[in-house]
Amino acid sequence: MSPSDHRPDGPAPSHRAVENLIARYAELVDDGDFARLADLLADATFIGSGEPVRGRDAIEKMFHDTLIVYADGTPRTQHVTTNVAVEVDEAAGTAFSRAYVTVLQALPDLPLQPIAAGRYHDRFERRDGQWRFVERRVRITMAGDVSRHLRQATER
Repeated sequence: MSPSDHRPDGPAPSHRAVENLIARYAELVDDGDFARLADLLADATFIGSGEPVRGRDAIEKMFHDTLIVYADGTPRTQHVTTNVAVEVDEAAGTAFSRAYVTVLQALPDLPLQPIAAGRYHDRFERRDGQWRFVERRVRITMAGDVSRHLRQATER
């Protein structure tokens, strides 16, 4: 067993469980694993630059339709999530978070560079003892060259 395979006994404290969901989102986007990303967001409404999207299948389709995926199966990005602030209401089984996101991209003919930055505002609920996304709001406040990341950018 490698150190990254170790799982502590018992459930993670609520703040850590919510932070782990935020990190998992970034990993799945960067892996190009839109099916598991849709599972992660299955109970959520995703609010970005377009119309809000809800439901597992609709969310998976949105990511497939929006992001460019390369031969290695990934969008060749790294989502860096920082300044994460989590507020948990244990009695209600709800949580809210705010975070910054910076998206980096590199391709053989594109040097590593930031292509977008913005904020996440998320809501979570604890259901059957597990924390789940119920809403992800993405607000991109700065954009660089996203022409190799977003399909819409290449179609303009």
